Amino acid sequence: MRTAVVLLFLLAVAAIPGSLFPQRSLTPSAVTRYYRENPELAPVLDRLGMFDVFASPWFSAVYLLLFLSLIGCLVPRCIEHLRALRADPPPVPRHLHRLPVHTTAEVPLPADALAARVEADLRSARFRVSRRDTAAGVELSAERGRVKETGNLVFHLSLLALLAALAGGKLWGYEGSILVTEGDGFCNSFQQ
Repeated sequence: MRTAVVLLFLLAVAAIPGSLFPQRSLTPSAVTRYYRENPELAPVLDRLGMFDVFASPWFSAVYLLLFLSLIGCLVPRCIEHLRALRADPPPVPRHLHRLPVHTTAEVPLPADALAARVEADLRSARFRVSRRDTAAGVELSAERGRVKETGNLVFHLSLLALLAALAGGKLWGYEGSILVTEGDGFCNSFQQ
């Protein structure tokens, strides 16, 4: 997680020159003007990639490292989450009396009937319930809260899919531009 935060910060810092200097992909005429106005500084900035920040190798390296960090973080978390979803809730602690919030009560119902009633109540409240019959009686353990982690993983997986789609679009897509002059019509042919 720390690596991802550091890489996000580096990505934000690396994007700053893209807003300070004119970019070739957006306004090539502004880059030409910058060359005219700063003939000594412009070639140095161009060698550093300041006029093509988002296509520069150093920006791509930070972006790629962030992408790899996201993959490296998501794969183990998804595997662990799938294991936890299939597993039973953890068993009841042996020494329940050591927990800070616990209580003991006498109930007039038989143990099986009470366990069935509590289990039904927990399931209706959307808890995952595990029932174990032991020599001491019936044990119920329940848990919930998996939706929050599922939502977090779905968000990050969709972000990964979006990044992969953008990379695929840039790699296999087509982009073109055309210069149209104002004035005597759309094309340079004339009628006689």
